[in-house]
Amino acid sequence: MALLKKKAKKPLKVVSRGGPGGVSTKRPQQVIKRPPCGSDCPSGNKIRLWLQTIAQREKMGISEEEALRRAWNIVVDTNPFPAVMGRVCPHPCETECNRTGKDGAVSINACERFLGDWGLEQGLKLEKKEGAESKSQSIGVIGAGPAGLSFAYQMARRGYPVTVYEKTGKPGGMLLWGIPFYRLPEQVLQGEIQRILDLGVELQLNTTVGKDISVSELRSRHQALFIGIGADKGRLLRVPGEEGDGVWTGTGYLYRVNAGEKIDVGKKVAVIGGGDTAIDAARAARRTGAEVTILYRRTRTEMPAIDSEVEEALEEGINIEFLVAPVEIKRDGGRIQAVVVQKMELGEPDESGRRRPVPIEGSEYEVEVDTLIAAISQEPDWAPLGDLGPREKWIEVDDNFKVQGQENVFCGGDAVRLGLATIAVGQGRRAAEVLDAELQGQPLPQPTEMPKVGKDRVRHDLYDPQERAQRGKRPQQEWLSKPDEEIDQGISHEQFLTEVSRCYSCGLCFGCERCWMFCTPSCFAKVTDGARPGHYYTINLDTCDGCSKCQDECPCGFIDMI
Repeated sequence: MALLKKKAKKPLKVVSRGGPGGVSTKRPQQVIKRPPCGSDCPSGNKIRLWLQTIAQREKMGISEEEALRRAWNIVVDTNPFPAVMGRVCPHPCETECNRTGKDGAVSINACERFLGDWGLEQGLKLEKKEGAESKSQSIGVIGAGPAGLSFAYQMARRGYPVTVYEKTGKPGGMLLWGIPFYRLPEQVLQGEIQRILDLGVELQLNTTVGKDISVSELRSRHQALFIGIGADKGRLLRVPGEEGDGVWTGTGYLYRVNAGEKIDVGKKVAVIGGGDTAIDAARAARRTGAEVTILYRRTRTEMPAIDSEVEEALEEGINIEFLVAPVEIKRDGGRIQAVVVQKMELGEPDESGRRRPVPIEGSEYEVEVDTLIAAISQEPDWAPLGDLGPREKWIEVDDNFKVQGQENVFCGGDAVRLGLATIAVGQGRRAAEVLDAELQGQPLPQPTEMPKVGKDRVRHDLYDPQERAQRGKRPQQEWLSKPDEEIDQGISHEQFLTEVSRCYSCGLCFGCERCWMFCTPSCFAKVTDGARPGHYYTINLDTCDGCSKCQDECPCGFIDMI
């Protein structure tokens, strides 16, 4: 259960008349509200529910193992990759956690990883939706990345035959080819992918649509298509001297490293960019023994990379030079000698909301390098798809991720816009929900509208202080000596159980008894059968005098006087 302070004894019953103004006409209503964590989860995860399923296991009369199993099923209903996302997601869900101002946000991401790892250890299987019957309409998916696999999973669990076409020799997309193994071990990723395939999803590897199979053939095989090709085509700098050996794109370099190739980068490497790909490429190059410098045209404040990853890069001895941009690459007989950079200053904000870097004339200087990795941006490779792809870099979709101008074609993930893997998972799920409704002639599913419960509606003072769980890490001296070993070790079993109990259960009753204790007319009665999150008490409004004590004493903002 949530960590409330020690309960006061139940007060003596006294006659109440609704305060100084007499009997109030307002009466308490139990109103489920939208917690900030759920609002900020791009994959649509029911975070509060799975946390509270574990935290309230004793009240529900279930074992810890059963609570974990139920929680895992809640998570994978929207996200089939809890162990993966528990490692790579920058957890926007924690940003607005109502507990932040008290003693730190709940470590949702660390808890998700623990639950995901537990599911893998237990060999838990993904299941089809209850009552799902086999469907006749065949579904094709182009690309086995997070968007495509999420879509394939959601369609397969609804009974559709699904075939995924992947151009490389392994599934995973940028989760596999774009993230170093010290952040995301391959066996974790492949373990969660295998569960999707075990649902009956067919996977065709080394199959490039438009080359190994034509788009017209694909259309004839399937009643609907989903495009999840990602954005693995890295962009170069467009500066003099970049054509030739020694220059890589960030995505190209990481692909070769994760494919097991040994790349000679020399003694000095420069990485251009400030995003996650730049940090990953820099740390991968550092593991070869090279001296690595990141060159970024803005300041640390504007860096879009995950902050903890930047900190770890610095701890590994990677140097970061801010407010500089490359203008030329100097070569000697084809071999890179140096990159010429120009100093920048920040001007007015651009369309991204960050201050625009402005060149300072006459400030150029050289940085000696043997290899340069350009990790400034990336885009989809639409060429093989012909008329199935857009004329521009990015495909146009509607709010349900249907491709404009194409019948029964959907698209999600980085092929729509560069974004987080959790966004791709959510887009794949939404596209599947919409396509299923259309194929079955059902109304489109709409999200449930609920009022949001903010910091002002929870009683922070009623919860016991409990410091946020911190993830363990492998000893720093092993980070480079064991380059592929995972650094983040997650949280322990004990930490996990404590951390789920830190959840306030914002906007959903967790059975704290305060409404029952402080209601002098005895309106509240305990539920004796089927107690669960959000369902612990019934209200008899016939005896209520509208005093509003129940609303005032409710720690999670579940009760409204209406």
